[in-house]
Amino acid sequence: MLAVALGAALSSWAAPLRADVSSWLFVGMGPSWVEQHSADTEQQLSLQLESGLGTPPRDSVIFGGLFRTHTHFGQGTDLGLFIRTATHGFVNGDFGGALDLGGYQRFWGIGSSGLGGSLVLGAPWGITLSAGGGFGTNDSKSFSAVLGVDFARLTIYRRSGQTWLKNPFPAYRPEDDVRSLDE
Repeated sequence: MLAVALGAALSSWAAPLRADVSSWLFVGMGPSWVEQHSADTEQQLSLQLESGLGTPPRDSVIFGGLFRTHTHFGQGTDLGLFIRTATHGFVNGDFGGALDLGGYQRFWGIGSSGLGGSLVLGAPWGITLSAGGGFGTNDSKSFSAVLGVDFARLTIYRRSGQTWLKNPFPAYRPEDDVRSLDE
């Protein structure tokens, strides 16, 4: 009985932990070029939506997962899962970059499954430029250049532009790291 009571007491004790995560919520538009089955390359306007989670925003390099929909107007929508590697500045709403690598699935046209990637450049206020491409089955190739806003980087992660518009509750505060070391 004493062992059960001791086990219950030990399992209910918890040290203070910080389980902050990084997140992304991007909306952007731009031109895309799609070629399927060695046919002519078609250019159209595209809409890209992304959402994802990553490791804590205080790290110098942040890793995470990303779900993406990329709609090629007049064609269809590609669905993708990517691994994101991003810089501290990018995640915290300043200048920085990210690299997305993963796979996509295309259900429209003749269909395609393949690999894709994007080089993502971030500027203050959540402004984001994403240049990406992919290649897959059925001789499918695509390329896009998308400009938009990452609303998570604009709001809760923004640490830049504090003189113009304060962010009273940023998700990451470097001063919290100093305080936790003192404790």
